[in-house]
Amino acid sequence: MPGENLSRDEARERAALLSVDGYEVSLDLRSAVGESGAEPRTFRSVTTVRFRCSEPGAASFADLIAPSVTAVSLNGVDLDPSEVFDGSRVTLEDLREENELVVDAQCAYSRTGEGMHRFVDPEDGEVYLYTQYEPADSRRVMTCFEQPDLKAPFRMEVTAPEGWTAWSNGVGELADGVWRFAETKPISSYITAFVAGPYHYVTDNYTRKLADGTTLEIPLGAMCRKGLAKHFDADDVFLITKQGLDFFHDNFDYPYPFGKYDQAFVPEYNLGAMENPGLVTFREEYIFRGKVTSASYERRANVILHEMAHMWFGDLVTMQWWDDLWLKESFADFMGSFSMVECTRFTNGWITFANNRKSWAYRADQLPSTHPITADIRDLEDAKLNFDGITYAKGASVLKQLVAYAGQDAFLEGARRYFKRHAYGNTQLGDLLSVLEETSGRDMAAWSRSWLQTAGVNSLTPVVTYDAAGRVTELAVVQEAAASHPELRPHRVAIGLYRRTPSGTVERYARAEADVDGPRTVIAELAGAERPDLILVNDDDLTYCKIRFDEGSLETLRSHLGEVSDPLARALCWSALWNLTRDGLMPARDFISLVMNFAGRETDIGVLQMLHTWARSALVNYAAPAWRPTGERLLAEGALRELRVSEPGSQEQLTWARFFASVASSEADYQLLEGLLDSSASIDGLDVDQEMRWAFLEPLASAGRASEEVLSAELARDDTASGKRHQVRCLAARPSEAVKAQAWASVVESDALSNALVEATISGFAQPSQRALIAPYAPKYFAAIERVWADRSIQIGMDVVRGLFPALQDSVETLAATDDWLSSHETAAPALRRLVLEARDDLARVLRGQACDAGAAV
Repeated sequence: MPGENLSRDEARERAALLSVDGYEVSLDLRSAVGESGAEPRTFRSVTTVRFRCSEPGAASFADLIAPSVTAVSLNGVDLDPSEVFDGSRVTLEDLREENELVVDAQCAYSRTGEGMHRFVDPEDGEVYLYTQYEPADSRRVMTCFEQPDLKAPFRMEVTAPEGWTAWSNGVGELADGVWRFAETKPISSYITAFVAGPYHYVTDNYTRKLADGTTLEIPLGAMCRKGLAKHFDADDVFLITKQGLDFFHDNFDYPYPFGKYDQAFVPEYNLGAMENPGLVTFREEYIFRGKVTSASYERRANVILHEMAHMWFGDLVTMQWWDDLWLKESFADFMGSFSMVECTRFTNGWITFANNRKSWAYRADQLPSTHPITADIRDLEDAKLNFDGITYAKGASVLKQLVAYAGQDAFLEGARRYFKRHAYGNTQLGDLLSVLEETSGRDMAAWSRSWLQTAGVNSLTPVVTYDAAGRVTELAVVQEAAASHPELRPHRVAIGLYRRTPSGTVERYARAEADVDGPRTVIAELAGAERPDLILVNDDDLTYCKIRFDEGSLETLRSHLGEVSDPLARALCWSALWNLTRDGLMPARDFISLVMNFAGRETDIGVLQMLHTWARSALVNYAAPAWRPTGERLLAEGALRELRVSEPGSQEQLTWARFFASVASSEADYQLLEGLLDSSASIDGLDVDQEMRWAFLEPLASAGRASEEVLSAELARDDTASGKRHQVRCLAARPSEAVKAQAWASVVESDALSNALVEATISGFAQPSQRALIAPYAPKYFAAIERVWADRSIQIGMDVVRGLFPALQDSVETLAATDDWLSSHETAAPALRRLVLEARDDLARVLRGQACDAGAAV
């Protein structure tokens, strides 16, 4: 029998054969507490599935990943578990037209964030449980048909330890020691959910008058670990939730269909959040233990609204198979930003989208693994890796352009028809395109071929000529594509002309919208305009492209970028300059100089934080090695200068303090960090709270200035789950051969660490200042990854393969070693090869960037 990986062909065959009437799932979670006599620690899971078969007498299978199965019965006949269960599938033979399967299994608690995750809070010893399934881990908790197009109602019950509360998708009641939950609407198995434990739980209520005169009432809940309760700003969570429910009801004309709306902030979560209907789960890092900037609150609001959009796009109407994952993720990513800008206090959300989300998309779309938005997903391993910047951010960017192309009213009317036509069903690309054609009158097939069914990103460059008086005689936009993905697409773009004003600002004075199609498009409307200092193609961020500049515009930005007054235009310029740096067209030292010259004037805090991330990446990755010490000094001195002149107590001060810590490199830098920690030094207005203390300790640990004893003392001061993660990262960062050996062994040779501590250890292991120290681990990496991929869960496998790739050994020798592994492992798992290919491409890009930067010194 095949293993845990389910292929698309198998899913199609099963969907053609079976339909599911309903599930009853009973879990006994009392084993979560107390001593466990055996490993892995398990819980009892009893599942009853009622389903139909269109070909009586045929055979199929159900999905279950469990250490053991106690009993199996099919249509009242007891089967031998050892004969029908192979560890991941339950064989079903001689099926009838109507069938009942009952499986009594011992399922394992997880420490990897997949399935039923069990967490022990070091602060108070309390145990917390939650589930995470997407794309296919509900089979670690119950027996099911693990594919999105076999929807069914679920009736759940949980026996939990005394004093616990349990939650699932439906409203729950406790009777006779058992939590029983209302039956769900027909949903896919991957969006069922359980949360159980002594969670801190806050409630509210949402009420709305519907068009038919009835009143919709949605009970609201929000929860977190008891140790985080003092930091939990549930009022703000509920505010965004209510604003979002108002927005989606105003625009979708389909009442929220899943009863209650609980939101659980849970520990050691692998994702940002998950759209389980009625029980959305989030990573608990969205509860802020220390002072954060408004960008953090904006990010949380965006995620809340993203998951809420899924209640319609993904939960009510679900893709048939993971090929059309974009049908939910691209829409949710777009609607998260769209609704946030329209209905919350975060009205600059499109700036964050342009500067942050699209940066993720541009990187993913230039990797060798790039794929069309509608991807070719052969199996579950493919699906796991396709939760990427293309499916989310590129898809959302394309939808943003679609709104401009088809019109906002037509787009939303198409969504309304889509929900009503396909409620509780499954869809493919054509189902959405058909309703959009109805509402917009546009040819969606041609648009889809160009934007959804081809890969790669185009670059748009202005080419301009002037007459003797300095007026534009012709302005054309040249479109280019990579040789590997040569598709030239139709783009609806705005072209903005900017000039310096007497007051010193750079302002737009002319704008034209045009359809750019083909290799060269003349923008006739701008002929005769006065000579600009800056030409910004894709002004207002209407399309998805890499922006390029003419030489005159680039010179303006080098001298006056901080004077561009419009924050979105400025963010687009920064993003374009970063793309030039990554593409080896701008020396890294020039980008760093721009950041040091102009970042201090940036008014959007999210853009400022992104600039810090990019500047550090430019130094660590793209700067020529011989120039790195100079770059380190420039960044540290510039960061400290901006920190000292920032308004005391401001979010800018907070942001510069964190950046300074991340680039600290001199004796004076480290002494200042130590002084801020022990209060022998201070900066007016800077509150060194616990999260800031850990931010200061990591560079000190990496420099050998924070010993194990110091870090243990800090953990005693912050003996929490968050503190433990910080301590583990700092311990792994220390510059010692023994430390690195221990860190490597704990991640690669052992599975004792939880997912969160694996992530923390990997993060601490690879420090840019320790390239020589960790160089011996490059060959060890290539020797280990195939075994790790085979032996560990896919989530941990992804963390190890991505996180421990020897990227800091940035040399042609490492590139050759990567190529050798790829050529000698052609039969390795495709998903594993994809991860290594992506890392190889990043490394090749780094080497090209370093060559560009080295050329700048000549």
